Amino acid sequence: MIEPRLLTPEVELRIATLDDAPALADAQILSREHLRRWEPVRTEKWFTTAGQVERMNYQLERYKNGHVVPWVLASGSRIVGAITLSDLVPGPFRSASLGYWVSVDSIGQGLATRAVEAVAEIADTQLKLHRIEASTLTGNVASQRVLERTGFQQIGMAPTYLHIDGHWQDCNLYQRILNNREPGA
Repeated sequence: MIEPRLLTPEVELRIATLDDAPALADAQILSREHLRRWEPVRTEKWFTTAGQVERMNYQLERYKNGHVVPWVLASGSRIVGAITLSDLVPGPFRSASLGYWVSVDSIGQGLATRAVEAVAEIADTQLKLHRIEASTLTGNVASQRVLERTGFQQIGMAPTYLHIDGHWQDCNLYQRILNNREPGA
């Protein structure tokens, strides 16, 4: 079981629940314009509690089946960000993909860096992964700094990699090797 942990005295990293849907919708509305340039085009439903319930049902089913780990960054009853390990692959690959965002009113507080570091530690010690991969749009310098500060190394650039903000965009590719243990060790 993945236990909650404090990132700061006010912000806790914990597994998301369906009860987070209203606060997730509020955070998405608050950060809508800020996140627009870094995310796929979202329908209006995305910014509603019902849309977030739908998303969380999907994520939590995948969590139950070992394919994803969805965390939120919670400050009391508010959600100030989220971080997800997705596409967990067992066996000889022992890898997952990392994604994260921080609410527009919480930028510059080091939350993304603390969350990525905590998730990397959990991925290593509890999930027994070998590596984590991540990508950023080539122009997302702030996210690139988070990854570099937390031990990720750029391993390439992928042209037209993700459909973000309405068009295909180039991304820098990163990975962090967590350990060199044998699979199953």
